[in-house]
Amino acid sequence: MQIRIINTSNHPLPTYSTAFSAGVDLCANLPDAGSVTLMPLERRLIPTGLYIELPQGFEAQIRPRSGLAVQHGITVLNSPGTIDADYRGEIRIILINLSNEPFTIADGERICQMVIARHEQAEWLEVDVLSDTDRGEGGFGHTGK
Repeated sequence: MQIRIINTSNHPLPTYSTAFSAGVDLCANLPDAGSVTLMPLERRLIPTGLYIELPQGFEAQIRPRSGLAVQHGITVLNSPGTIDADYRGEIRIILINLSNEPFTIADGERICQMVIARHEQAEWLEVDVLSDTDRGEGGFGHTGK
């Protein structure tokens, strides 16, 4: 699949790290500031300098990087974030620092993953009754530990 992309950053285009990678890492684009520091519990919108044109029926999902999450408590606040196929603005990432320590994000640092995924749009069929299942209305925690 080919996706049209504009890169206004000084960083390379996103690439897959391995042949089996589902996502690509996106980098912070902070050329003027050089870096930003997220204080504990602070959230900030981080630019990437990337603009994409997805085909209809696809979305880009923005997800945390596991290393940043486990080592530093840095995550994507609205995870997964969705970029719709008709969005043409800059990809910007809502990061939050869930640790007790300040964390500095440098220009060019890998801050999240982006996964391209196919999706469907539902046609809603309003009914009075839904079919029965063994689970029924069992929800949060209904299967035990």
